[in-house]
Amino acid sequence: MITEIKMPQLGESVTQGSVGRWLKQPGEHVQKYEPLLEVVTDKVDTEVPAPVSGTLLEVLVGEGETVPVGTLLARIGAAGAEAVREAVGASAGEPREPPPQTTDDTNTFLSPVVARLLAEHKLNAAQIVGSGQGGRVTKRDVLSFLEDSGVRGPGSGVRNSNSRLPAPGSRLPNLADSELVPLSPMRRAIAEHMERSVRTAPHVTAVVEVDLSRVVAHRAASAAAFAAQGVRLTYTPYFIQAAVAGLLRAPLLNGSFGPQGISIHRRPHIGMAVALDEGLIVPVLRDADTQTLLGLAQAVGDLAERARARRLLPDETQGGTFTVTNHGTSGSLFATPIIHQPQSGILGVGAIVKRPVVISQGGVDAIAIKPMCYLSLTFDHRVADGAVGDAFLAGAKRFLEDYQAA
Repeated sequence: MITEIKMPQLGESVTQGSVGRWLKQPGEHVQKYEPLLEVVTDKVDTEVPAPVSGTLLEVLVGEGETVPVGTLLARIGAAGAEAVREAVGASAGEPREPPPQTTDDTNTFLSPVVARLLAEHKLNAAQIVGSGQGGRVTKRDVLSFLEDSGVRGPGSGVRNSNSRLPAPGSRLPNLADSELVPLSPMRRAIAEHMERSVRTAPHVTAVVEVDLSRVVAHRAASAAAFAAQGVRLTYTPYFIQAAVAGLLRAPLLNGSFGPQGISIHRRPHIGMAVALDEGLIVPVLRDADTQTLLGLAQAVGDLAERARARRLLPDETQGGTFTVTNHGTSGSLFATPIIHQPQSGILGVGAIVKRPVVISQGGVDAIAIKPMCYLSLTFDHRVADGAVGDAFLAGAKRFLEDYQAA
């Protein structure tokens, strides 16, 4: 009996995934529940276990290739089952894809899809720079090579050589001084999501300056007590609370734009951007309005730690309604973050910097040194106008400047 391995749906809104790495190769034995491959989406990375014990008969999707959910990735069967399957297929006259191949030059495994494309266009894998694991040539690599070469398809000829000339005034880079950095599956997924977000939603960003004197004082006074409970108190929980306060003033920004209207979500599930070496991932804190500062601090620490260890569950990156990104940890003052679709807003938090500001006391102006930071709100202009964005920022600013522990 042959068992088919298909691209899993890693979350309700995930429609495709990329094969990050095959942990077994064709011909190798695999035990039930043993990790078979790594799958990467724009939400999360995860290992896919083998559903049965047997021999990995064939791999149909190469590393680095992105395919829709449900796509056949591989087949597992008993040793010798492949010969039976080939015999049955041949007798039935079914068309078969070319088997996985290796190139003499690189000894790199080629998936059947890649092998077929190379054969159709009379190409050698050695001509193409591979972006897959260990330099493996993927389907995307072949298509990119064909596009750059101006080839449209087998037997269709080539395009006019002028169609790819640079625009007037532009210059091609000196390729001898350049280095090609292949896109990892995660980087490619992030790039596609960011491009889709900017293309989908008209972004607008508004910025306010916030005095964090009370927040800084509260954190300094509370850090030891939190540490005694095994919790590290950072500034992120305060800004998540501020985002909730802003959403109370501007509930439209806790919604999603759709063809029939704007869906306003009743609960604030706040996404928290976490930086990894290869990109960003956004785990979600659910029902953030019901959690105490201690509860948020515990959740923030746990999610961030497991995100960096690549141990998040798929559902922990799903269902966010608004996102907070603390880019100020690297020292930047303010930014114009990109919305995490299908959400309608994202709050950027800049670095906390002490600087002189003018304050009024009893009608008299004075200069004082205050811990200040910029909050930048990017929102979907289809969902809301400037007044709504300003209401959000006013609510978040007031919460932080008048901070009182619950």
